Amino acid sequence: MKSALKFNEVIILMVGCLFMAVSINMFLNPHNIAPGGLTGVSIIINTLTGLPIWLINITFDIPLFLFAFRILGKKDASKTLLGIIFLTASLKITENLGNINVTNDVLLSSISGGIVLGIALGLIFRINGSTGGTDLIGILANKSFPSLSVPTLMGFADGCIVALSGIVSKNIEVALYSAIALYIIVKVSDIIVEGINTSTSFTIISDKYMEIGRAITDELQRGATILKGQGLYTGSEKNVLLVVVSKKEVITLKKLVKHTDPYAFIIITDIFEALGEGFKPI
Repeated sequence: MKSALKFNEVIILMVGCLFMAVSINMFLNPHNIAPGGLTGVSIIINTLTGLPIWLINITFDIPLFLFAFRILGKKDASKTLLGIIFLTASLKITENLGNINVTNDVLLSSISGGIVLGIALGLIFRINGSTGGTDLIGILANKSFPSLSVPTLMGFADGCIVALSGIVSKNIEVALYSAIALYIIVKVSDIIVEGINTSTSFTIISDKYMEIGRAITDELQRGATILKGQGLYTGSEKNVLLVVVSKKEVITLKKLVKHTDPYAFIIITDIFEALGEGFKPI
């Protein structure tokens, strides 16, 4: 695999950083909302000192990058460095957006800022990019505390920053709004990275498993897998059908099973992600 960055990755990184800057300068910083990350630290320091967020951000990011450079691969290091540069430039360019005063509602600002920032991070994470910050802190801390995962360490750092936002502003509500924004950021970025769940798994236990299997193949054009099972109480062997379908096929499959064997036992499970033939490519 080539280590050089692709053109589309650079564009996505630029767009993601611009969205981040808009979220911070237009929605979050005007209300001192600090939803974790190094940007949250920058907002807190900006509240205390009045120093520009872009200057604070790069002042922390560059030393962190230098410390983590040996840990990152060549491609990841390039993406991280570009992410730091793009984010710093975007924060500077959008610096005056806070003067627009889009809304005075702090809750609406935390929600809007969280959505925009979540989209931005989702785009950046999709290309395995980074803008520095708590992910680098997590990587570095993981070397000292290998028993704790990087996401756990990042979550701990973000939680501390959210709490600190309330202490600095001397208003517990600011910390609560920051927590709301952080929650939205995590959820939205997950959706952008992983996509909205569109698949469902059926585990079907029936004596008429062959008839059900043929109906699935003929009517839904889906494959199915036969698993071997055994009843705990009776000790008798059971054949279990495992099939994955899209959301729009759930009702059809329920009706199909009911029509073939009304006494079948069905377990229906939402799937986080389905990859392979008939679904998303791996």
